[in-house]
Amino acid sequence: MTTNVCREEYLSEKKEKFLKRFPAYHHTQILDELRRTEYARLDQGNHVYLDYTGGGLYAASQVQEHSRWLLDQVLGNPHSTNPTSLAATKAIEQTRKDVLQFFNASADEYVCVFTQNASGALKLIGEAYPFTSSSTYLLTFDNHNSVNGIREFARARGAKVVYSPVLPPELRIDENALEQHIQQVDKGSNHLFAYPAQSNFSGVQHDLSWVERAKAGGWDVLLDVAAFTPTNALDLSRVKPDFICLSFYKIFGYPTGIGALIARHEAMEKLHRPWFAGGTITVASVQGDRYYLQKGAEGFEDGTLNYLMLPAVSIGLRHITSIGYEVIHQRLTDLTQYLLEELLALQHSNGRKLVRLYGPADTRQRGATVTLNFYDRNGHFIDHRLVEARANECKISLRTGCFCNPGGGEVALGLTADKLNSCFIDHSFMTIDDFRRCIDDKSSGAVRISMGLVSSFEDVEALLTFARRFLDHTVEEV
Repeated sequence: MTTNVCREEYLSEKKEKFLKRFPAYHHTQILDELRRTEYARLDQGNHVYLDYTGGGLYAASQVQEHSRWLLDQVLGNPHSTNPTSLAATKAIEQTRKDVLQFFNASADEYVCVFTQNASGALKLIGEAYPFTSSSTYLLTFDNHNSVNGIREFARARGAKVVYSPVLPPELRIDENALEQHIQQVDKGSNHLFAYPAQSNFSGVQHDLSWVERAKAGGWDVLLDVAAFTPTNALDLSRVKPDFICLSFYKIFGYPTGIGALIARHEAMEKLHRPWFAGGTITVASVQGDRYYLQKGAEGFEDGTLNYLMLPAVSIGLRHITSIGYEVIHQRLTDLTQYLLEELLALQHSNGRKLVRLYGPADTRQRGATVTLNFYDRNGHFIDHRLVEARANECKISLRTGCFCNPGGGEVALGLTADKLNSCFIDHSFMTIDDFRRCIDDKSSGAVRISMGLVSSFEDVEALLTFARRFLDHTVEEV
């Protein structure tokens, strides 16, 4: 395959047809203007960025506003009452208020705990949730590894761990199975149910009504919104999970290294931390061998918060609010539908399909994450790592692998428990290459295309032009 044609030069006719097919796209032109001004570096560098589920992009004005704010301040470690410390504390508390307001969460009902990222928020829950031998930790197959990891805390305390399936080909929740799992517990014990509002593997948006259905069944509910909130509004006055976790860079790119656990006060009172640290206590004694944790968020924020960067979160939240989720959602719905239709229509000249999709083939209850694999004219799998290497040559940023979502990947790729167990039984340590060899001709991953805030029709067409380059070739030719 040649590598010198990665994009089509003339798109006007295609775009005209696209706009007739999706007339509401006209109302999202503010995002084209933002791309020209705030995200100009994308087109200046000839980038096609299609990894928004991996990380959002920041606007130039976010960095500039934060830089100006820093240059105007004198800020000290907030664990004191001197003037510079008080200034930092005031900025932190304002950011905390801004986060709750952004999610329409009342401070009387919810508290915002700042963490390093969504994974840090999940670890806080895992280590502090009151699992016992009478408890159950229930998860859907389709969860990020940081949610899966809580099972190790649960098992260490004797709790039962149960996975509820998702069903191919769309990879949606098996509702009958989940309903049975929810009903089969003793309401007198503490039970935790965890699932993603949007899958970071398939893009499926799982029904948020499961929050109240599980709570009515006696469960505390952990909702992972890390992949959902970059393109969808979350109203915590209407949907009321006990815990949500997120990373802010997934929403607006800057800053990295800051996430949040947003939790209902009643749920927070159940959590018991296994240790204490600087900043988390009111009093600690060496000789008296006692300590007293801070009440509320401070009792869960270990050490000194990133107080210089936290105000950038408020700036990012204002940036998203100024655009509006309605505009973002409309654009991405149109682009996703077009991308799905065009990709699924691609065929080799012998009639074989070019791609195999993992997830819904339309935009009903799904986000702008599209996961698939490529197959050659003989129906042979094209290694996703090779696809990524070819995309890199075209400056197309996409992602390959299983995206820290092994359950979704295993169901999508047809990997059975028996096959996996036979691989793991003889390995005390395993690399990804060991794993790939063990599962024979099964794929160990996929190609993920994820769109976001300033994705454009031109980005989608660049990806489609790239995909067409695989038509009528064999794996060896690729």
